[in-house]
Amino acid sequence: MGAKPRVVVAMSGGVDSSLTAALLVRQGYEVIGVTMQIWDNTGEQDDTEDRGCCSLSAVDDARRVADKIGIPYYVLNFRQMFNETVVDYFIDEYSKGQTPNPCIACNRYVKFEGLLQKSLGLGAQFVATGHYARIERDGASGRYLLRKGLDAAKDQSYALYHLNQTTLRHFMMPLGIYTKVQTRAMAAEFGLAVANKPDSQEICFVPDDDYKGFLEGRAPQALKPGNIVDLAGNVLGRHQGLPLYTVGQRKGLGIAAGKPLYVVALDSAENKVIVGANEDVFGRELLAGDLNFITIDQLDWPMTVAAKIRYSAQEAEALVSPAASGEVHVSFTQPQRAITPGQSVVFYDGDIVVGGGIIRKKLK
Repeated sequence: MGAKPRVVVAMSGGVDSSLTAALLVRQGYEVIGVTMQIWDNTGEQDDTEDRGCCSLSAVDDARRVADKIGIPYYVLNFRQMFNETVVDYFIDEYSKGQTPNPCIACNRYVKFEGLLQKSLGLGAQFVATGHYARIERDGASGRYLLRKGLDAAKDQSYALYHLNQTTLRHFMMPLGIYTKVQTRAMAAEFGLAVANKPDSQEICFVPDDDYKGFLEGRAPQALKPGNIVDLAGNVLGRHQGLPLYTVGQRKGLGIAAGKPLYVVALDSAENKVIVGANEDVFGRELLAGDLNFITIDQLDWPMTVAAKIRYSAQEAEALVSPAASGEVHVSFTQPQRAITPGQSVVFYDGDIVVGGGIIRKKLK
């Protein structure tokens, strides 16, 4: 039997990517460990603190794991790509009154498309990540499919809807068949020091999750004060900048009213935060663009799916139909809370990701 192919493993220093590398070594693959240096936070904070794949401690942890399992390990510079495709996008979306999802952008442009090109250049046939999702090939259609991870609590398929047939054929996600509990147990069996390392929760390039401070330093023009108005246009107060507010938000509005008020929409054209009653936050319909479909080449006819409008949302039945200008119209059977422009809507057929796109606007 011939040797198994060369695989580049994206190692963040966490337990998931570390176990991914160890499993592939045990399965006989020629494994190369790689950490993507994507953000230079030197001087902004104590870099011994773990901030996902960005800190020196993460690089040290990944290197120790690589040494433990006996694989070559490299740190590759992706800073320019990350700045252009993630940080600039993050700032631009907030400047337009949208709510970006930088982790999805990072997955799409850096961790998948960018790393794949570098890995192919290293003679690798595959790239592996520690995501909780599954990649399979459908025997009938010949298409590669993206399925949910078996651990429903850790499933990350929502953030991977952008994967296409080109990237899917080159990627491996060994952890999709395991639970997080099993992952930690196996990492301990391998003797990996990161077996009980906590998961990273913050956005790596925003120190201490201080969005206001980050935008004040990088894009102060995005924090332009303006009016808070009700649905009739009455001025109720002042806001400190659209990026500091999210659809569905109740607390921190700084206005007094006889009933609870929630952010219904952000009007970037007139720099207004629009508030209303709780029922005004709900909607049934939206338009989405920047689409990617996995199970089909494109949507030519209406399709009934289970859709979710944010990572933490519950799936809900919806009809997805082609619309003008390459967008799709999504109509939910039941009203959804806080449909937020800039976030992603992802479509499922059972545990299979059909595709998804960016929410352009909520329709009345």
